[in-house]
Amino acid sequence: MGSDSINNSMKVAIIYNKDITGVINNFGMQNKEFYDYKTVKKVASSLEQAGHNVTILDGNMYIVERLQNFFPSVIDSDHMAMVFNMAYGIQGESRYTHIPSMLEMLGIPYLGSSPAGHALALDKVMTKIVWQKHALPTPEFWVFNNDREPMEGVRFPVIVKPKMESVSFGLKVVHNVDDLREAVQYITSEFQQQALVEQFIPGREFCVGILGNSPVESFPILEIDLSGDPNAIQSVEDKKQHPRKKICPAVISEELAEKIRRFSIDAFHALGLRDFARVDIRLSEEGEIFLLEINSMASLGESGSYPTAARVAGYDFARLANKMLDVATIRYFSSPSMAPEIKQPLHSRLRIFLRGRQQMAEKMLRNLVSTNTYVRNVEGINRSAERISSELAVLGFTHEIFPQLEVGNMYYFSNNYQNKLDYLILLSLDDILEMHDQEGWSESEHRLYGTGIWENKGGIVTTLLALQALRFSKKLKKLNLGIFLATDTSISGKFSKEIINQKARHANAIIAMHGGNMTGSIVTSRSGSALYHYNVKLTDHSEAETVSLVSRYFHKAVSNITDLSTDDSGVVVAPGMVNFSSNIFKVFAHGKSNISVRFNDMNEFELLDAKINKAVKLPVSLKNRAVIHLEGGVSRPPLNKNEKSDLLYNYLKDIAAKIDAQITEEHRWSSSDICNVNEDVALIDGLGPLGGYDKQKVEYIHRHSLVDRALMLALLLSGKQKKKID
Repeated sequence: MGSDSINNSMKVAIIYNKDITGVINNFGMQNKEFYDYKTVKKVASSLEQAGHNVTILDGNMYIVERLQNFFPSVIDSDHMAMVFNMAYGIQGESRYTHIPSMLEMLGIPYLGSSPAGHALALDKVMTKIVWQKHALPTPEFWVFNNDREPMEGVRFPVIVKPKMESVSFGLKVVHNVDDLREAVQYITSEFQQQALVEQFIPGREFCVGILGNSPVESFPILEIDLSGDPNAIQSVEDKKQHPRKKICPAVISEELAEKIRRFSIDAFHALGLRDFARVDIRLSEEGEIFLLEINSMASLGESGSYPTAARVAGYDFARLANKMLDVATIRYFSSPSMAPEIKQPLHSRLRIFLRGRQQMAEKMLRNLVSTNTYVRNVEGINRSAERISSELAVLGFTHEIFPQLEVGNMYYFSNNYQNKLDYLILLSLDDILEMHDQEGWSESEHRLYGTGIWENKGGIVTTLLALQALRFSKKLKKLNLGIFLATDTSISGKFSKEIINQKARHANAIIAMHGGNMTGSIVTSRSGSALYHYNVKLTDHSEAETVSLVSRYFHKAVSNITDLSTDDSGVVVAPGMVNFSSNIFKVFAHGKSNISVRFNDMNEFELLDAKINKAVKLPVSLKNRAVIHLEGGVSRPPLNKNEKSDLLYNYLKDIAAKIDAQITEEHRWSSSDICNVNEDVALIDGLGPLGGYDKQKVEYIHRHSLVDRALMLALLLSGKQKKKID
């Protein structure tokens, strides 16, 4: 049976344990039970195929921050989100409870039992006590703290196991006191917990999978094939290395099967468990049923008893994973998320495709980040540009080269021969750091680092990913797209300015692919930039006092210019470099400063320009004794939001809501190439991956945002909004 599609897609975070060093201290019993990452990925793929937005998170001490970055701030029936908990815990007592307890505190819904339920199920002694109180059959048992305690009352044979472990860790059948003491000593020292000594029941062994809450479904009863040996057990080695054959459905009478099912469901309810579990049962040679234990985190490993029985019940792996999510969804939100099988929406199909391209995208990004593309490093820029050109050629784009000698060559790519463009995409390749200052590629679990990764190179890879997804969905050929690759962004688009405006005349809308910030920002406006070079030099060397006059004048002029920054943040003026040198004995003085300006209105700038020129005017005391030189002005005008940009941003908001992505509107104080566009069209920036600069001022992006932003861009390019902004 195939996987069911999900009608109401939601954000799903799969939490499992991988990095066991992600703790403050290694303290207490260390976990020996971990999920194979292949199984985790298979669950993720199954949920994505059903239309969910899925991420995989490592459940260590950084999990709260990771959840904050992924989940919406409000979780309700309109904004559903869920944790698919596969975390067995890292260390310490009651490890199954660690992630659920934290999720309870954070107010995040999750699949599986409550902390109380897990604590009872993991503690085999408490489990048996509860079952006895509910008149459920379980073998007689004894508990020992160490091997020195009296053991004369034990009735052999017995099976010895740790009190709070699963996966059959430490199981051993013993027949006398000496062997019992040895087994208890091993359990208490190796597992640092009490030893449970349970009467061994020769006979047959069964498992019952439980799924759901109200009603509870039990899977067909599964028998562990003990090869006809009533004294055999299933050890951890059997489960992991040589799994015993499983017989499902078990060959037993319907009367016995019904009794086993009833006991299993009663055992599940007695402990207050939720959503799913697996009950282990022994059937004596006399036909008596004994409940051994219950696993509230039943393994989803393919050879495991739980998915094996689920298949017989009609659930293939994908459907099982989605059904498990569904029962938790019903429990929290009182409405099932599963629906009859329908064709997946475009955003679901694209997301699945893009998730599968994550590694390829990171490899491409690593190559770009590892190549120095300082604005004057022509060789490095040209090498990277050729690599990008090769990727676009595969997608059906032809190119036009604009050769440059001072900076690298610029490229214009197009996938059609028509003049009119649906979208013009602006990409930047250069940066301001020479090779000796370049931050190389590095990565952590959720971040990728390196020079240019957020400002420009992440946006390049996001664009390539989006175009690959559109080709996959057979929509790319229906679009008229232009892509301009600039190599002079760091010097205010000195050479590209005219080319960009020439191409912009044919575009319905223009998108720039610089990174967004961690709130999911889309840049709808940018400040204009201006740069001044200010110099003063003493020319009258006859009197030493003029050195002091020039010094006082220069520093006052720089201070007055800086004070031109307005309180309402409409203008920011900052000296980028201030240098003054003088010598009284040689009667020498020279000052220079580079002054950077950010402004949001051209009229305000013209007033500011006049004030700057006035501020550097020489006083009467220095006329004919010093000279000044002020050059510079506007580098780029401001990018102001217009009605068409508003339409495009609102369309992006609709897309973001559909794919459970957060976006916010941002005015960015830095200037960029899109500011040079003087056409009355929709202009949007910041569609690259989310990130910024960390505390060490190193650029980074969030790993998952590569795919998320590529999905958003692909849906934007393929949508109908272009008709509204013509």
